[in-house]
Amino acid sequence: MKRIILILSLILMSIIPANAWEMPSFFNLRITNNEAREVKKVLESQVKYANKTDFENFISTYDKKYINADGFNLDSYSKLVKETWNTFNEIKYSIDIKNVVVCDNKAIAELTETSYAQIPVNETLSGELKSFANSVYYLQKTDDGWKVVSDSVLDETTSMLYGEAKDLDIKLTVPKQILADTEYTASLEFTPPAETIAIASISNEKVEYPQKQLQEVFRKMPEDNILERIFRANTDNVNEYIVASIGLTKADVSDLSIKLSLTGFGYTIKRVNVIPQNKFITLKEELKNDENK
Repeated sequence: MKRIILILSLILMSIIPANAWEMPSFFNLRITNNEAREVKKVLESQVKYANKTDFENFISTYDKKYINADGFNLDSYSKLVKETWNTFNEIKYSIDIKNVVVCDNKAIAELTETSYAQIPVNETLSGELKSFANSVYYLQKTDDGWKVVSDSVLDETTSMLYGEAKDLDIKLTVPKQILADTEYTASLEFTPPAETIAIASISNEKVEYPQKQLQEVFRKMPEDNILERIFRANTDNVNEYIVASIGLTKADVSDLSIKLSLTGFGYTIKRVNVIPQNKFITLKEELKNDENK
């Protein structure tokens, strides 16, 4: 048990948001079973409220000063939740709480979050939403009980696939984290169904609210079924999403005419956490380079 706590503490010290608190010394940590159970109840209640789209009770589990690692405060996060539930009102959420560390009136919980929803389009084309994330939640005990004050997503994958795209084995490969202003590669790979024309695009977007829609440039999938793009991480120290868009069509030839029909489409989205550059080290390197000239 001590080894698990130590590993968790080392991991959390490296990713804890600046807006949360400094991680207490490992030797000062103490696990209080009752408090840990209360923390778990709060997190489990979030799932219960979310599955009922009970917005008021759900948002009451967050502290008024809440701000997450993406820079969203409670107001922005509340709007995002409402928009999501208005668009997908039957999402089923679940969590798997891996660890809870309690120290005085503060707690850190490591968990896996999943969500699923069916998205009806028409009788012949239906869709599915699937999401998976490994997250860390930071809570503080107040007069009203434990409240979430921040959270950080370590890695995240979301897909919205329709028609034949639901059956594809889609592999979107991106780095989980990257240094700001650094190049990285995003790779999309899937094998389309027989006699199907597949097009796809890969774009990157900052994790921000409101989200800005970027222009997609679709290309026919190469013969090896692998599409790659190189991006440069932003210098605003904002995390990014890599968005892979997919379209599947089939050609129906009759009476010397060709008719294309859409058989599937969708999106796969992965998070890339951007690590801020150390400006002091960068300045030292620039000065050293100047001296060597």
